[in-house]
Amino acid sequence: MKKLLLVVGFTIVSSFAFSQQIQRFNPDTIRTIVIDSLVDIRSHKLSAQDFIDAVMADTSFYKAFQNMKAYAFTAENRIYTYDKKNKVDGKVYRKLRHSNVVGQHKIEYFAKQDSGSVYKKNGKYQLYTVEMFDFIFQNAYNSDFVKGDELPGTGGKNESYKDKLKTLIFTPGRKVKGIPFIGSKTEIFSKDMREFYFYEFARGKYLDTIPVYRFKVRCKPSTSDGDTMIKEMTTIFDERTFEILGRYIDMKFSNMFFDFNVQMNIELNNFNGQLLPIKITYQGNWNIPFHKEERASFLIVHKGYEKE
Repeated sequence: MKKLLLVVGFTIVSSFAFSQQIQRFNPDTIRTIVIDSLVDIRSHKLSAQDFIDAVMADTSFYKAFQNMKAYAFTAENRIYTYDKKNKVDGKVYRKLRHSNVVGQHKIEYFAKQDSGSVYKKNGKYQLYTVEMFDFIFQNAYNSDFVKGDELPGTGGKNESYKDKLKTLIFTPGRKVKGIPFIGSKTEIFSKDMREFYFYEFARGKYLDTIPVYRFKVRCKPSTSDGDTMIKEMTTIFDERTFEILGRYIDMKFSNMFFDFNVQMNIELNNFNGQLLPIKITYQGNWNIPFHKEERASFLIVHKGYEKE
């Protein structure tokens, strides 16, 4: 149960001000998207259900991370942890090159700097939040991002705690079994949950040239905080292919067992017909009884992809 609450905690807590190292990222999901106009979906022969179906059926967003295994690329990672007064008390900086030599994953470090309260005496991270994020996004001592092609959320109740977290990030809209008190609140497209949300559409350009749709699901102002966990989810679709190029998700919840407030943004781009991640940002903090409150932020940038 403790581990389960910690996993829930990764996606959690009371909001906090960020230091100047990482500015609060754009809630419109992608900084590099310029919105042209709101969209009358009917004129495009599209409906809210078309976008919902696309979100639920999509596999390319998750598999973009699996695609990294076929490429060499440079990653630049910044992690910050905070004390109760929101002052930085730990920093991790990594600039490294991922490659596969004769089928073996290799990491070459160009820069590796740590300061403050980051690690325990046994070499593991102080914060479970940082450890979980490291596992999900392949930054330090996890060399293989994922194994197998099965999507998160399809493994049933026996999925690991970390797999449950991947479900929240990569396959939103599904019920997450085994997370107490909030599992069904992740089903934002279900009949019971739709009454709490507005659906909004816009058109724009991503990276100055790619025509996209922005599909935003956000809580109605009249919604009680306890009725929902996902406060906003914005998904960016390539207008030409309907592939997902980006997602912003804002999750908040509070009760007697835990308190959390987390925002995460993930961006992809197309490299020679293959979707690959280019930026991941996270900010959030969480608190559960009898455990140290955790506050952290991350900025991860991938570039220089080369097919191996």
